[in-house]
Amino acid sequence: MNPTTAADSIFKKVRRYPYLGLISLAFLAFIALGLPDQLLGIAWPSIRQDFSIPLDAVGMLVTAATAGYVASSFLSGPIVTRLGVGRVLAISCTMIGLVLFGYIVVPQWWMMVALGVFAGIGAGAIDAGLNTYVAAHFGERLMQWLHACYGIGVTIGPIIMTITLTATGKWRAGYIVVGIFQFILAACFAFTLKMWERKGKLQEESETKKLTDYRTPIFATLRLPRVWLSLLLFFLYCGAEASLGVWTYTFLTQARGIDTTAAGFWAGSYWAAFTVGRIVAGLYARRIGATRLVKGGLAGALLGVLLLLWNPFPAANLIAVAVIGLSIAPIFPALMSGTSQRVGVQHAANTIGIQMAFTSMGTAVITSLVGVLARRISVEVIPVCLLVVFGVLTVLYFLSTMKKSDGSANLVGEQTEEGENPG
Repeated sequence: MNPTTAADSIFKKVRRYPYLGLISLAFLAFIALGLPDQLLGIAWPSIRQDFSIPLDAVGMLVTAATAGYVASSFLSGPIVTRLGVGRVLAISCTMIGLVLFGYIVVPQWWMMVALGVFAGIGAGAIDAGLNTYVAAHFGERLMQWLHACYGIGVTIGPIIMTITLTATGKWRAGYIVVGIFQFILAACFAFTLKMWERKGKLQEESETKKLTDYRTPIFATLRLPRVWLSLLLFFLYCGAEASLGVWTYTFLTQARGIDTTAAGFWAGSYWAAFTVGRIVAGLYARRIGATRLVKGGLAGALLGVLLLLWNPFPAANLIAVAVIGLSIAPIFPALMSGTSQRVGVQHAANTIGIQMAFTSMGTAVITSLVGVLARRISVEVIPVCLLVVFGVLTVLYFLSTMKKSDGSANLVGEQTEEGENPG
């Protein structure tokens, strides 16, 4: 059977279940997005040894990836409109796969940093495009599960790197494995392009027109204070999330004396708990409500960081990492799916892309800053930094949910008694 016939066969089989087919592919895309993201945290000690670079040089690679990510996030709307979601996914996975293979052959550190720009471009296109697509077509439950799939990817990634490092002693082997998987996924998306071009009932019943038919100037969106508050929430949250992911392995091994293999698997457990948290949140999102999910997650994160600082016994460090991952899991999807309620439907498409850009900027700035402080002061400063970021985030979120004195809608959007966003 030739590739065209195979693609037509796949399309016919899922034609009667368009929701299931599209959702499955979106989930697969987010697994692909998560796989490479946390390889760096495990591989970094070996990378810096190979290239003879300082501890905080990781900020160079993160910043390079951020530059590419921000650019593609801002342009995600026109790119998806012109190429279609399916083509964007196929091209982006191919690009990321090529970058990962590039990492293993470059002889100089600056070359690896340069390749990071293209990794960011691919990741930004997948992330912003799919978040807009799911926010337009589906509800908060599926948004939680979509991001749970990202958690699956970032859980598997550190495990792959830990296993390959243990077996071969070479960090490049982990990038080879994940790069091959990116190429396989790119082929899957290329064979299923027609599924992303489907019209009819799915589109008619979705809110796609409400989000994407507006042609609101980007500067009009950026003039709104509530948009900037939303961007700041994403900046802080993603900075904290990524910082713990990147620096957990270094912190556990260098500050707390945890065995390298155990530390690698427990760094993965952070993302495993993260994934479980989003799966459970998807099941109960309507019953609990987005606001309670976010507030409960922030409270749990603060308790986990305090346990990490306290360090009453060695296993407490490992428990704290898992607690933080489980607690913060529902925050990002809950904030993302409520974008139109926070900023207005006419500004939602613009804001989603900009939010994704700010997630990457928060990741780069806060992760790099934590690295600089860890180098200049002590690795023990890592949980202190997390406590500060989560603390500020908690204060800002509570301020954002306060109603105005006249009883009108709060700054980030009302929640009904049942916890669902209106509309």
